[in-house]
Amino acid sequence: MSLETSSAPRPVHRPEVAQDPDERFDLVTAAGTPLGTSKRRADVHRDGDWHRSIHVWIYGILDNEPFLLFQRRGFDKDTWPGVLDATAAGHLAAGEDVPDAFREIEEELGIAPAPDRLRWIGTRVCANEQAPATLDRELQEVFLLREDAPLTAYGPSPAEVAALVRLPLAATLEFLGGFRDRVAGESLCVQSGAIAAVTITADDFVPTIIDRYYYRIAIAIAAVLRGDRHIAV
Repeated sequence: MSLETSSAPRPVHRPEVAQDPDERFDLVTAAGTPLGTSKRRADVHRDGDWHRSIHVWIYGILDNEPFLLFQRRGFDKDTWPGVLDATAAGHLAAGEDVPDAFREIEEELGIAPAPDRLRWIGTRVCANEQAPATLDRELQEVFLLREDAPLTAYGPSPAEVAALVRLPLAATLEFLGGFRDRVAGESLCVQSGAIAAVTITADDFVPTIIDRYYYRIAIAIAAVLRGDRHIAV
Protein backbone atom coordinates (compact mmCIF):
# COMPACT_ATOMS: atom_id res chain seq x y z
CA MET A 1 0.00 0.00 0.00
CA SER A 2 1.36 3.42 -0.88
CA LEU A 3 1.47 6.16 1.69
CA GLU A 4 -1.25 8.06 -0.14
CA THR A 5 -3.85 5.55 1.06
CA SER A 6 -2.40 4.81 4.50
CA SER A 7 -3.23 6.47 7.80
CA ALA A 8 -1.20 9.28 9.34
CA PRO A 9 2.28 8.36 10.62
CA ARG A 10 1.96 6.48 13.89
CA PRO A 11 3.75 7.60 17.07
CA VAL A 12 7.20 6.10 17.51
CA HIS A 13 9.91 6.39 20.14
CA ARG A 14 12.56 8.76 18.86
CA PRO A 15 15.80 10.15 20.24
CA GLU A 16 15.56 13.62 21.72
CA VAL A 17 18.97 14.59 20.37
CA ALA A 18 20.56 14.23 16.95
CA GLN A 19 22.97 11.53 18.08
CA ASP A 20 24.50 9.88 21.12
CA PRO A 21 28.31 10.32 21.17
CA ASP A 22 28.59 7.27 23.43
CA GLU A 23 26.73 4.91 21.07
CA ARG A 24 29.06 2.08 20.09
CA PHE A 25 29.82 0.94 16.54
CA ASP A 26 31.46 -2.32 15.49
CA LEU A 27 34.66 -1.68 13.55
CA VAL A 28 35.40 -3.28 10.18
CA THR A 29 38.09 -3.12 7.53
CA ALA A 30 37.55 -1.18 4.30
CA ALA A 31 36.58 -4.52 2.77
CA GLY A 32 33.92 -5.10 5.43
CA THR A 33 35.73 -7.72 7.52
CA PRO A 34 34.73 -7.41 11.19
CA LEU A 35 37.61 -6.51 13.51
CA GLY A 36 35.90 -7.94 16.58
CA THR A 37 35.90 -4.68 18.51
CA SER A 38 33.70 -1.64 18.97
CA LYS A 39 34.22 2.04 19.83
CA ARG A 40 32.22 5.10 20.83
CA ARG A 41 30.62 7.01 17.98
CA ALA A 42 32.56 10.16 18.82
CA ASP A 43 35.86 8.27 18.82
CA VAL A 44 35.07 6.46 15.57
CA HIS A 45 34.44 9.74 13.77
CA ARG A 46 37.49 11.33 15.36
CA ASP A 47 39.83 8.47 14.44
CA GLY A 48 38.41 7.61 11.03
CA ASP A 49 37.59 3.97 11.80
CA TRP A 50 35.65 2.04 9.18
CA HIS A 51 32.09 1.16 10.26
CA ARG A 52 28.77 0.28 8.65
CA SER A 53 25.59 2.18 7.86
CA ILE A 54 22.52 2.13 5.64
CA HIS A 55 21.24 4.65 3.10
CA VAL A 56 17.60 4.48 2.02
CA TRP A 57 16.53 6.51 -1.00
CA ILE A 58 12.84 7.16 -1.49
CA TYR A 59 11.53 7.85 -4.98
CA GLY A 60 8.16 7.67 -6.67
CA ILE A 61 5.71 9.22 -9.11
CA LEU A 62 3.30 11.96 -8.05
CA ASP A 63 0.99 13.82 -10.43
CA ASN A 64 2.60 11.83 -13.28
CA GLU A 65 6.06 13.19 -12.44
CA PRO A 66 8.87 10.94 -11.14
CA PHE A 67 10.67 12.39 -8.15
CA LEU A 68 13.53 11.77 -5.73
CA LEU A 69 13.28 12.62 -2.03
CA PHE A 70 16.24 14.06 -0.11
CA GLN A 71 16.67 14.69 3.59
CA ARG A 72 18.15 17.95 4.83
CA ARG A 73 20.15 16.77 7.80
CA GLY A 74 19.44 18.28 11.20
CA PHE A 75 21.56 21.26 12.16
CA ASP A 76 22.79 19.51 15.33
CA LYS A 77 24.19 16.43 13.53
CA ASP A 78 27.84 15.65 14.25
CA THR A 79 28.60 15.12 10.54
CA TRP A 80 27.43 17.34 7.67
CA PRO A 81 24.71 19.28 9.50
CA GLY A 82 22.14 21.14 7.42
CA VAL A 83 22.94 19.65 4.01
CA LEU A 84 21.06 17.31 1.70
CA ASP A 85 21.74 13.58 1.76
CA ALA A 86 19.92 10.22 1.55
CA THR A 87 16.23 10.25 2.46
CA ALA A 88 16.95 8.14 5.55
CA ALA A 89 20.27 6.93 6.88
CA GLY A 90 21.79 5.49 10.01
CA HIS A 91 24.65 3.56 11.50
CA LEU A 92 24.63 -0.05 12.56
CA ALA A 93 25.04 -0.02 16.33
CA ALA A 94 27.32 -2.59 17.92
CA GLY A 95 25.89 -6.08 17.50
CA GLU A 96 23.38 -5.07 14.82
CA ASP A 97 22.87 -6.45 11.33
CA VAL A 98 21.61 -4.43 8.37
CA PRO A 99 17.88 -5.22 8.91
CA ASP A 100 18.14 -3.91 12.47
CA ALA A 101 19.16 -0.52 11.09
CA PHE A 102 15.92 -0.23 9.12
CA ARG A 103 14.53 1.26 12.37
CA GLU A 104 16.15 4.49 11.19
CA ILE A 105 13.45 4.91 8.54
CA GLU A 106 10.73 5.11 11.16
CA GLU A 107 12.82 7.13 13.60
CA GLU A 108 13.71 9.74 10.99
CA LEU A 109 10.68 9.83 8.68
CA GLY A 110 7.75 8.47 10.69
CA ILE A 111 6.95 5.61 8.30
CA ALA A 112 7.60 1.89 8.72
CA PRO A 113 7.76 0.13 5.33
CA ALA A 114 7.95 -3.65 5.21
CA PRO A 115 11.59 -4.73 4.86
CA ASP A 116 10.84 -6.71 1.69
CA ARG A 117 9.94 -3.46 -0.07
CA LEU A 118 13.51 -2.20 0.26
CA ARG A 119 15.64 -2.94 -2.80
CA TRP A 120 19.37 -3.31 -2.15
CA ILE A 121 21.50 -1.93 -4.99
CA GLY A 122 25.01 -2.15 -3.60
CA THR A 123 27.59 -1.14 -1.01
CA ARG A 124 29.21 2.28 -1.21
CA VAL A 125 32.70 2.73 0.23
CA CYS A 126 32.73 6.31 1.49
CA ALA A 127 35.35 8.41 3.27
CA ASN A 128 34.44 12.03 4.05
CA GLU A 129 36.67 14.42 5.95
CA GLN A 130 35.05 17.38 7.64
CA ALA A 131 36.67 20.09 9.74
CA PRO A 132 37.59 20.49 12.48
CA ALA A 133 38.37 16.87 13.38
CA THR A 134 35.92 14.47 11.77
CA LEU A 135 36.80 11.64 9.40
CA ASP A 136 33.75 9.56 8.61
CA ARG A 137 34.63 6.25 6.92
CA GLU A 138 31.59 4.13 6.17
CA LEU A 139 30.50 1.08 4.25
CA GLN A 140 27.01 2.20 3.25
CA GLU A 141 24.45 -0.44 2.28
CA VAL A 142 22.28 1.37 -0.26
CA PHE A 143 18.55 0.66 -0.71
CA LEU A 144 15.76 2.07 -2.85
CA LEU A 145 12.17 2.40 -1.66
CA ARG A 146 9.27 3.49 -3.82
CA GLU A 147 6.58 5.62 -2.14
CA ASP A 148 4.18 7.52 -4.40
CA ALA A 149 3.32 9.91 -1.61
CA PRO A 150 3.23 13.66 -0.96
CA LEU A 151 5.47 15.28 1.63
CA THR A 152 2.52 15.55 4.00
CA ALA A 153 2.51 11.73 4.38
CA TYR A 154 5.72 11.85 6.43
CA GLY A 155 6.30 12.69 10.07
CA PRO A 156 10.02 13.54 10.21
CA SER A 157 11.87 13.71 13.53
CA PRO A 158 12.86 17.30 14.38
CA ALA A 159 15.82 15.98 16.37
CA GLU A 160 17.41 14.50 13.24
CA VAL A 161 15.81 16.05 10.16
CA ALA A 162 15.57 19.74 9.26
CA ALA A 163 13.53 19.27 6.07
CA LEU A 164 12.45 16.84 3.38
CA VAL A 165 13.06 18.02 -0.17
CA ARG A 166 11.30 16.55 -3.19
CA LEU A 167 12.96 17.15 -6.54
CA PRO A 168 11.69 16.19 -10.02
CA LEU A 169 13.80 13.33 -11.29
CA ALA A 170 14.33 14.57 -14.87
CA ALA A 171 15.53 18.01 -13.79
CA THR A 172 17.64 16.46 -11.02
CA LEU A 173 19.41 14.24 -13.54
CA GLU A 174 20.24 17.31 -15.64
CA PHE A 175 21.43 19.18 -12.55
CA LEU A 176 23.58 16.35 -11.18
CA GLY A 177 24.90 15.67 -14.68
CA GLY A 178 26.20 19.23 -14.90
CA PHE A 179 23.72 20.54 -17.47
CA ARG A 180 22.11 23.11 -15.17
CA ASP A 181 23.32 24.93 -12.05
CA ARG A 182 20.18 24.59 -9.96
CA VAL A 183 16.96 22.63 -9.65
CA ALA A 184 13.59 23.69 -8.29
CA GLY A 185 11.56 21.52 -5.96
CA GLU A 186 9.39 21.44 -2.87
CA SER A 187 10.49 21.40 0.77
CA LEU A 188 8.74 20.36 3.99
CA CYS A 189 10.11 22.26 6.99
CA VAL A 190 10.06 19.81 9.89
CA GLN A 191 9.82 22.41 12.66
CA SER A 192 6.90 24.38 11.21
CA GLY A 193 5.25 21.77 9.00
CA ALA A 194 5.15 24.33 6.19
CA ILE A 195 5.67 23.29 2.58
CA ALA A 196 7.35 25.77 0.26
CA ALA A 197 9.06 26.02 -3.09
CA VAL A 198 12.84 25.65 -2.90
CA THR A 199 15.78 26.08 -5.26
CA ILE A 200 18.71 23.71 -4.78
CA THR A 201 22.33 24.22 -5.84
CA ALA A 202 25.49 22.15 -5.45
CA ASP A 203 26.25 23.88 -2.14
CA ASP A 204 23.21 22.19 -0.60
CA PHE A 205 24.74 18.69 -0.76
CA VAL A 206 27.38 16.66 1.02
CA PRO A 207 30.39 16.84 -1.34
CA THR A 208 30.50 13.72 -3.55
CA ILE A 209 32.76 14.87 -6.38
CA ILE A 210 34.91 11.74 -6.36
CA ASP A 211 32.21 9.14 -6.93
CA ARG A 212 29.25 11.34 -8.07
CA TYR A 213 27.08 9.35 -5.70
CA TYR A 214 23.87 11.37 -6.02
CA TYR A 215 24.05 11.32 -9.80
CA ARG A 216 24.45 7.55 -9.76
CA ILE A 217 21.47 7.21 -7.41
CA ALA A 218 19.31 9.30 -9.75
CA ILE A 219 20.42 7.19 -12.74
CA ALA A 220 19.60 4.00 -10.84
CA ILE A 221 16.13 5.27 -9.99
CA ALA A 222 15.46 6.27 -13.58
CA ALA A 223 16.49 2.76 -14.63
CA VAL A 224 14.17 1.16 -12.06
CA LEU A 225 11.26 3.24 -13.30
CA ARG A 226 12.02 2.08 -16.85
CA GLY A 227 11.71 -1.49 -15.64
CA ASP A 228 15.40 -2.45 -15.70
CA ARG A 229 16.05 -5.43 -13.45
CA HIS A 230 19.80 -5.30 -12.97
CA ILE A 231 20.52 -2.12 -11.03
CA ALA A 232 23.68 -1.29 -9.09
CA VAL A 233 25.05 1.87 -7.57
